[in-house]
Amino acid sequence: MKYLSTTQAAELWGLSSRRVALLCEQERIKGAQKAGNNWIIPETAHKPFDARIKSGKYVQATKEGNNYD
Repeated sequence: MKYLSTTQAAELWGLSSRRVALLCEQERIKGAQKAGNNWIIPETAHKPFDARIKSGKYVQATKEGNNYD
């Protein structure tokens, strides 16, 4: 099995290498393993979904009442 570094996965997925490392730490990338101080990611791993915005809209409204729909 071939593995990717966090930098290689970041370029492939359009993320920063730090974000990929955080996803590995949170166990959101299946098969990612720690090798010394580095994470190795199987080349068959998929980019995890973004769990920060679930509805596709911003949830909090501003004080003026705008929802940014």
